[in-house]
Amino acid sequence: MADKRFIIEVEPAKQAKDGKPSMGPAYRSVFAKDGFPAPIPGLDSCWDIFRLSVEKYPNNRMLGRREVIDGKPGKYVWMSYKEVYDLVMKVGNSVRTCGIEEAGQCGIYGANSPEWLISMEACNAHGLYCVPLYDTLGAGAVEFIICHAEVTIVFVEEKKIPELLKTCPSTTKSLKTIVSFGKVTSQQREEGEKFGVVMHSWDEFLLLGENKHFDLPVKKKTDICTIMYTSGTTGDPKGVMISNNSVITLVAGVERLLGSVKEALNESDVYISYLPLAHIFDRVIEECCIHHGASIGLWRGDVKLLVEDIAELKPTIFCAVPRVLDRIYSGLKQKISSGGFIKQTVFNFAYSLKLRNLRNGMKYTEASPLGDKIAFSKIKEGLGGNVRLILSGAAPLASHVEEFLRVVSCSYVIQGYGLTETCAGTFVSVPGEHDMLGTVGPPVPNVDVCLESVPEMGYDALSSKPRGEVCIRGDTLFSGYFKREDLTKEVLIDGWFHTGDIGAWQPNGSLKIIDRKKNIFKLSQGEYVAVEYLENIYGLASDIDSIWVYGNSFESFLVAVVNPKMEAVEQWAAENGISGNFDALCKNTRVKEYILGHLTKIAKEKKLKGFEFIKALHLDPVPFDMERDLLTPTFKMKRPQLLKYYQGVIDNMYKNAK
Repeated sequence: MADKRFIIEVEPAKQAKDGKPSMGPAYRSVFAKDGFPAPIPGLDSCWDIFRLSVEKYPNNRMLGRREVIDGKPGKYVWMSYKEVYDLVMKVGNSVRTCGIEEAGQCGIYGANSPEWLISMEACNAHGLYCVPLYDTLGAGAVEFIICHAEVTIVFVEEKKIPELLKTCPSTTKSLKTIVSFGKVTSQQREEGEKFGVVMHSWDEFLLLGENKHFDLPVKKKTDICTIMYTSGTTGDPKGVMISNNSVITLVAGVERLLGSVKEALNESDVYISYLPLAHIFDRVIEECCIHHGASIGLWRGDVKLLVEDIAELKPTIFCAVPRVLDRIYSGLKQKISSGGFIKQTVFNFAYSLKLRNLRNGMKYTEASPLGDKIAFSKIKEGLGGNVRLILSGAAPLASHVEEFLRVVSCSYVIQGYGLTETCAGTFVSVPGEHDMLGTVGPPVPNVDVCLESVPEMGYDALSSKPRGEVCIRGDTLFSGYFKREDLTKEVLIDGWFHTGDIGAWQPNGSLKIIDRKKNIFKLSQGEYVAVEYLENIYGLASDIDSIWVYGNSFESFLVAVVNPKMEAVEQWAAENGISGNFDALCKNTRVKEYILGHLTKIAKEKKLKGFEFIKALHLDPVPFDMERDLLTPTFKMKRPQLLKYYQGVIDNMYKNAK
């Protein structure tokens, strides 16, 4: 196993000079050793991805949603590629009838639905910039994006109309038309008119362009197809301009990667669409599905009902963020320990046997056919029974969760890494390579990657264990931040995009993300603290859900706010004769001491330096959430907002700990 290496060097390292830090060698995927995948003939734009599939697979099922009869969800009802195409043409003609020309900005606001994708394809057809409006960033961000991107027409989920109308009149300088995915009430129409905005229901809008014909513009690879605003952990959202070329290059790369390990997508694949289309991760996966004539089933928009939707749809491809996989993991562990699924001894025996075989390099299909049948088939059924590929992205997946799912899900579990600016998947672990556990795998076969040293954090890209800021070059890169040339220049230097993430190359050519460049500060004694690195280490504590570590240059030690695990705290309290509900326990000094003791134990085990130990903590029974603006939609912590929210708590911890 150890002699497999999944990257090849394409450029030598560069020493530090003229104040520029040193850069390690540039590498690319071994699957691209004879060059990057050639462009797919006839594929110049996102529109071509869809158009060619309609020609090739007109009668394949494309978009499905569950029929609700008497308030009860029924089976999935499907539209074929050709039926979707006909609707897209109608929507496109109606948009043009409203006077919107090529390169106009069109907003889409709401949870994933067939209408979302139909509106997106209509943008692709007519060369409009598709501007997703975030569901999770609240009215302020929606208003900011409409104004900043000068959006003229918005397609919106019916229940989001009130939220959208709240942004008037400040958005009406550009916004002239609102199209509901469903109905519009007469009251909403009146309100719209008051602001000079025309409101249409979906069915009514489809008739608007009837009997009209608009030629589709010729689309170039360099044309922008979408402006995606990233939530950003600081400051205003940034509009990432993504060209047709970025998306089609990525699709070709994914095809090469999955084809190289005999796991190519095909027309019988079924994908469950629930991760927001407003994010690049889901958008590009759906483009890949469309390219292969696969079927996309939409969820009902409620996380609590997701498992039911999956059981009904029986997808073959399941994408998730770690939050979702953590939930699945906890649910399974609980069922197994209560003997709900299967006797624990049988399960444990089958588990350790299969894990040993996987670690020895066996394929997951061969590692334990009997165990799969006896112990794990029920678990596979829980995801519908057909899943062959589980892909995790958007944030790091804990190794114990990844390993558990690799054993019990009877499918490949792979982790990917990318940013909106790199058109999502830039690294993907190779299916079936068990020693890539805990890494994001090697680069996809259409980019070059190198590490740049970060001396102030002690990361050296030229050392025997190269570590540094991950830099990416290739055609999947974005075309710049919309109206923010200044910010583009900060991150795009000599063709290399600087991600701000710190990575470490592994011997097999996979990459491990270990830190974040910006999350570094000095303590009063001059010691640098890499806070994300510490949070990852303290996050290993089994009795906490999440931790935010804080320090600044006026203080000499670190403090933290912790979301403890309710079951763990209540169990410990019961064993130690402490009574009270979860809220009361979180305020209890002995409970705090117990959690702090656990963190200190981990710090010692991991040989952290004295100033990296947590000296005081606050337990918040309410998990960090988006409602209080403490997390981004991809569950990354918003540090400035956390500080603002917990300022009083922080001040008290410093006062009392001295």
